[in-house]
Amino acid sequence: MTSRLGQWLRDPLFLLCVTAGLIAFVVQSGELGTADTMHRLQTTHWLWTSEPQVFPDEYPEFGLQGRGGQLYSWYGIGQSLLMLPADLVGTWVARWPVFAGYTDDPAVRSIVVSYSTNMLVSVLTALIALRLLRQLRFSVREAVLGVLALMLCTTHLHSTQNMMENNYIMLLTLAGFSFQLEWLRTGSGRALLVATCALGLNLLTRLTTGLDLIAGGVFVLLVLWFRQMRGRELWLRFVAYCKIAAPVSAFFLLSDRCYQFYRFGSFTGTYLPLFAKEQRLQDPTLPPTFPWSTPFHEGLLGALFKPEKSIFLFDPLLVVAIVLLLWLWRRLSPEARAYGVTSLLLLIGYISFYARYTYWAGDFAWGDRYVSTAVEMAALLAVPLLLRVRMLAVTPGLARWVWRVGVAFVIVSFVVQVASLAFWLPLEIYQMETLGHPTFVIALRFKNIAAFALGKMDPWGLNNEAMTQDAWDHVHITTWNFLPFLLRRVGTASQGVVNIAFAFWCTVLAALAGVLSQVKVALQRSDSNLVRMTDG
Repeated sequence: MTSRLGQWLRDPLFLLCVTAGLIAFVVQSGELGTADTMHRLQTTHWLWTSEPQVFPDEYPEFGLQGRGGQLYSWYGIGQSLLMLPADLVGTWVARWPVFAGYTDDPAVRSIVVSYSTNMLVSVLTALIALRLLRQLRFSVREAVLGVLALMLCTTHLHSTQNMMENNYIMLLTLAGFSFQLEWLRTGSGRALLVATCALGLNLLTRLTTGLDLIAGGVFVLLVLWFRQMRGRELWLRFVAYCKIAAPVSAFFLLSDRCYQFYRFGSFTGTYLPLFAKEQRLQDPTLPPTFPWSTPFHEGLLGALFKPEKSIFLFDPLLVVAIVLLLWLWRRLSPEARAYGVTSLLLLIGYISFYARYTYWAGDFAWGDRYVSTAVEMAALLAVPLLLRVRMLAVTPGLARWVWRVGVAFVIVSFVVQVASLAFWLPLEIYQMETLGHPTFVIALRFKNIAAFALGKMDPWGLNNEAMTQDAWDHVHITTWNFLPFLLRRVGTASQGVVNIAFAFWCTVLAALAGVLSQVKVALQRSDSNLVRMTDG
């Protein structure tokens, strides 16, 4: 047993999975993060109980009138299905006698769902991202550090705390890409079936992930193209791909359409026309083109450069990935080139698609949530490519300079992502009602952190009336956004429970630090073994 434990502690894959799970555990607040996810969890509950998808008192703020005059959620069912096992367990746990006197937020059910689901998605993402980077012909060290950078230095970390659909979508898309590469290497029909099922499941989560499905096909074609495959041979591989991918994709699209018909009586439409009609009834001043009323250039440039939503500010590693992809292009494998181009095309596709959407920036979100998944996919290459820079012997002076700048970007990215966890995300949105637009949200977040730590929120003018209008929101945005602090702030749980929560949280935080140090040792050992093999 000791020997087996020692093997695990020397295995970078095992340590990476433990790290991913611990990260997800430490950052949880016990809440689901956004109202969107709360509504999707209610749909989960609807799947196996007699409760409705939408309660009457939520309408018309949320929900649409569908078939038979019933109220339905307008979201896809994908994330609701993901949360189903955790909802079953969480509902059961919430009924234990020990929790009989606890009815406040964060609710026991949401704690169980947020912790278990986010930890599962985090570990699976680490596994599949590492698998993909190895398939792109990066070394173990490059791949492991690349995954850690994804987990800690991109907006993936924020979505791990605030359970939006993004991380689940990214997991499925990365899985699709990875198993497609396995099919290209081995010809395994099973691998292609898994890949297409993963990409197809995305359609049930958010219909616009049809872009990810298309990107999967583009990725396969680019890999073959960069491998110098042309003519009839390329055509035959494409036909073989379509024979499996087309019917599987059609099945998932049909499943989504059936769910759409069940709710709103239409196989071909989406909820948007109904949403637009009801919104115009409530507000006749809305333009006829609502919800596609934003000028294209405004949505496009906003996603790129607006200080409240810029993808380069919220995910600085994207800059590193783009620059190094161009610089190291000739030194990369065909698979890595194909992945880099595909991820950037996917990013351009999402930005362009949502540019005219009225809520192009994702509304209540940290950064631009509609495009952040594609940003993170591109940023996944940043650290592996940066590590490649150190091996350049042709331009050592330039390589040294690029390495230092790249490391600085990594540090800045990490600090930005950790700051995103400090408070519940609506804080700055409420503050902007009095601070106005544009506001440099990331700088405001650091100011909030300093002010809250020093007790200067009022003297620095960071409290306003908007923050107090909703009592539930006010409690949640005026404390550090981690479960022990939130339990203490809400004040319903006993002091003993709060103390236990703090002790356990600190213990897991210490365990995370210990595992990260063990990852460093394991990578150093793997580097030493590689050197000995090379010398031999």
